[in-house]
Amino acid sequence: MSGTNKLFYLEKILRRVRRRKVTWQIILGIWMSGVVIASFVYMPATQGLGEMGRIIVYHVPAAWIAVLAYLMAMVNSIHYLRKREIRYDRQAQINAELGTVFCILATFTGAIWSRGAWGAYWNWDPRQTSIAVLLMIYAAYFVLRSAISDSDMRARLSAVYAVLAFLTVPFLVFIVPRVYYSLHPDLELVNLVERSFEMDRQMLVVFLASVAGVSGLYLWLYNIQKRLENLFYKKALRRRF
Repeated sequence: MSGTNKLFYLEKILRRVRRRKVTWQIILGIWMSGVVIASFVYMPATQGLGEMGRIIVYHVPAAWIAVLAYLMAMVNSIHYLRKREIRYDRQAQINAELGTVFCILATFTGAIWSRGAWGAYWNWDPRQTSIAVLLMIYAAYFVLRSAISDSDMRARLSAVYAVLAFLTVPFLVFIVPRVYYSLHPDLELVNLVERSFEMDRQMLVVFLASVAGVSGLYLWLYNIQKRLENLFYKKALRRRF
């Protein structure tokens, strides 16, 4: 096969890949639009919380994805410490960034829910306080990265910090809110007397659809960030040489 034909087939393959990416983006957009519509049209109002209970289908998936992203930041950091490959450092940074974005989103939606359920956006509830501490821990991760100019030292110290930071996640997210009295409901759905949350079938369908959609959004954002980081890294290498 001649060089011209090889280039032709390569371009053809790249066009197909781009089309598939665009197709998945369109599907994701339609899916999330459907979730938003279903949360207001198909899903009934929550007993005890009324219309405010609808925000649970956005709040909980965002919190779960935040934990997942922080977990992946730790996993990639461990890979970097073992193999010393810079790509793992970049992937850890991307996951830490996305984890923080979704954690802020969970905090924001939680504050809206808090206003409707408890009468104030912020009550220093154990879960609210623990999430605020978690955000400060990961904010320090980004401060650490920006304070070190040497790339190898930055990658090593950031990897160690990311591993240690994630050790606080189970404690702050799952243990503290259950050790101390909290107004925050458990995910078995909301009975204001027992502080538990029992989902009916319609809400469960919308909730699971939201989990799938937010997971897809996380993967999409991760791939975009990964491509951007690779481009910046290649440009930095070209400047060196």
